[in-house]
Amino acid sequence: MTENSQAQPAANPELPTQYAPAEVEGKLYERWVERGYFEADEKSGKPPYTIVIPPPNVTGSLHLGHAFEHTIIDALTRRKRMQGYETLWQPGMDHAGIATQNVVERELAKEGKSRHDLGREAFVERVWQWKEESGGQISGQMRRLGDGVAWSRERFTMDEGLSAAVQTIFKRLFDDGLIYRAERIINWCPRCLTAISDIEVEYQDDDGELVSIKYGDGDETLVVATTRAETMLGDTAVAVHPDDERYAHLVGKRIKLPLTDRTIPVVADTHVDPEFGTGAVKVTPAHDPNDFEIGRRHDLPNITVMDERAVITVPGPFQGLDRFEARSTIVAALRADGRIVAEKRPYVHSVGHCSRCKTTVEPRLSLQWWVKVAPLAKEAGDAVRDGRVTIHPKEMEPRYFGWVDNLNDWCISRQLWWGHRIPVWHGPDGETVCVGPNEEPPTGEGWHQDTDVLDTWFSSGLWPFSTLGWPEQTPSLEKFYPNSVLVTGYDILFFWVARMMMFGLYAMDGTPPFHTIALHGMVRDQFGKKMSKSYGNAVNPLDWMDTYGSDAVRFTLARGANPGVDVPIGEDWVQGSRNFANKIWNATRFAMMNGATVEGPLPDASQMSATDRWILSRLNETVAQVDALYEDYQFAKLSDALFHFAWDEVFDWYVELSKTTFFAGGEQAKVSGRVLGEVLDVTLRLLHPIVPFVTETLWTTLTGKESVVVADWPADSGFRDQAAEREIEHLQQVVTEVRRFRADQGLQSGQKVPGRLDLSATPLAAHEAAIRQVLRLQAAGEDFHATATLPVAGAKVELDLSGTIDVPAERKRLTKDRDAAEKEKQQAVAKLGNEAFLAKAPDNVVDKIRGRLSKAEADIERITAQLAALPES
Repeated sequence: MTENSQAQPAANPELPTQYAPAEVEGKLYERWVERGYFEADEKSGKPPYTIVIPPPNVTGSLHLGHAFEHTIIDALTRRKRMQGYETLWQPGMDHAGIATQNVVERELAKEGKSRHDLGREAFVERVWQWKEESGGQISGQMRRLGDGVAWSRERFTMDEGLSAAVQTIFKRLFDDGLIYRAERIINWCPRCLTAISDIEVEYQDDDGELVSIKYGDGDETLVVATTRAETMLGDTAVAVHPDDERYAHLVGKRIKLPLTDRTIPVVADTHVDPEFGTGAVKVTPAHDPNDFEIGRRHDLPNITVMDERAVITVPGPFQGLDRFEARSTIVAALRADGRIVAEKRPYVHSVGHCSRCKTTVEPRLSLQWWVKVAPLAKEAGDAVRDGRVTIHPKEMEPRYFGWVDNLNDWCISRQLWWGHRIPVWHGPDGETVCVGPNEEPPTGEGWHQDTDVLDTWFSSGLWPFSTLGWPEQTPSLEKFYPNSVLVTGYDILFFWVARMMMFGLYAMDGTPPFHTIALHGMVRDQFGKKMSKSYGNAVNPLDWMDTYGSDAVRFTLARGANPGVDVPIGEDWVQGSRNFANKIWNATRFAMMNGATVEGPLPDASQMSATDRWILSRLNETVAQVDALYEDYQFAKLSDALFHFAWDEVFDWYVELSKTTFFAGGEQAKVSGRVLGEVLDVTLRLLHPIVPFVTETLWTTLTGKESVVVADWPADSGFRDQAAEREIEHLQQVVTEVRRFRADQGLQSGQKVPGRLDLSATPLAAHEAAIRQVLRLQAAGEDFHATATLPVAGAKVELDLSGTIDVPAERKRLTKDRDAAEKEKQQAVAKLGNEAFLAKAPDNVVDKIRGRLSKAEADIERITAQLAALPES
């Protein structure tokens, strides 16, 4: 239903005295879903606007980072829907291979079982069962937040359609020679028992030991240093630089490898840095990526010394030991053999850990499946360079190019049971057949499917088009691809964004998956520290939603959303946003009770007061400002602009200035009531994408129409009145200065005092009643005695403070404050006049003292004026 066909305003709109989010949010959301507001129709003639959800892991729950990202996406899509776009926010979840398998294996362990007890088929069935029972909780949490996703289109990275997409693109890449199988050094997790990619390795500084070991004997001796002594069992050479004269006589010779009965060659390789350490390095091709390349250049054998659980497999005294046990045992044996030249302990160095289970990663030679990324990555880089895709903020472009321009081939195979199984069959004589989704695999004795599954990022890299029905040429794919914008964190620019770019350009004939990549930062606590359960500062956003309402959480997150910058957040900020929601509620309720209406056209400007024209001018300026900030993804700035316009200009100024008009009644009250209704109508629509629940309740009550979700987005009418703006700014100067004086005298904001106004030298004569209203000034009676006279912005304000303050006590307090300011001034002047101090002090210290001097002088001037304005005691 269009806005124009919605019902007319209710005759006597009523609202509860207080806003109770818990009583309205759930009901409103279900009503939106039932009415189909969030669904997308590929047959409509409206222009498309598409965003995919970064699919949360099926194992997960909504954390504050999700809430932040979803708030941004929901605001974008709600606004576009109001602007008349056919809007699709595509929902779904990721199967999260390693994480999900770990969860189910832990459940089995409670039963005293492992996945091997069940077998592959039964284990996968168990994972699907877990997914159906426990994996969908995040969708309920998304509803709590107000996510306007097209639920009927929800997808899962392992559902039937997406599985066909995975199989299709694998075969195309395989047939094009872009997928291959080879032995390479990979990152191996001995806990998860699978290969993991470089980007799934987290590096941290660990305490270890650096031992220097003497290889060889007599004149044929070399010293090498290592932090992984256990890998020496797999050494097949020692390498030195070709130009290193110290070892020239040893190159080509064989030396004794300690603790073994083997000898190994000394090879010359330019990879070795002769200035680092002893200039000699041990070469373990099966357990180090750099050593592997040296081994390939010198045709060295690859000796694997550990199994998949990082247990030593080399026959002898160390066989069966865990790698860390073996490390200390081998060092002890070397020490006993007189082979240890030096030991450094603790030795802090960077060590890779599995991002899933935090186990120390082991470099390991392994037969894996790889994507040849060079041609794909080049296309992904070119798409940004030639402008087909825009990265926002632009400052993030170098980080993107730094990754896509230097990508290594991508290891896509994982030694798991949960995931997309690699669609390759191996024959009895070494044959390899890749099978597409509509093809029959080879059968017969000796044929079997590859046991590995694909990296989770392989399937999520297809997300922008697989969710629309690709490889079929569906109406949804034609309508909604490419996506309009991708909203995601800069922390997965490499994990996910680069993969979507490579696959989208490859599968969709050079059309990138999205026009814009809008990157945001990470949510941190109020002190800027990363949120983590281990730090004790992690926040469940549902707890804040229960306490303060979903709108308060959303508005807090949006106010912190500067493009590409981390977002600090604390509970007191959510409390402030809750107060804002209450302010919107109370002020709108008051306005509606006092004549605010949307009935009929706006009166002509000639019928309006300057206050009316001022607020309409400011309203249109705010519409234009918010529109421009939305297009630049400046959520913090647009939220701040809306906050100050709604709270300060509408509620604290316009409503207050208009009270005398409303109380007086008559034609002018009707005009201002219609203006206030217009301002509320537009303001609530502007606020709706960020705070949808409270605005829905207020807007539908104000207008009597169906829903703000499908209302028109406000347009800048072009109305501006600079004269009215200057007039009200003048009024605000007068009121602000008098309010400041009242506060300085210790008067309460609502305390009334007798006052006399002289506005003859200003254009504010018509505003005297309003000024008196907001300043709480009573009429000056016969016994009025001006104890304070304030010349403010051309106006003269006289106040009678007799009986309102304790003059002697106030004089004593102000005198004490002035004395303190004088002392501060003297100290600052003394320091700034000391040449020796200025010569030694850093610039920032000198600037700080200058600032103290400036503040002290301003305080002295202000307090002196306050003392002069006090009545005689």
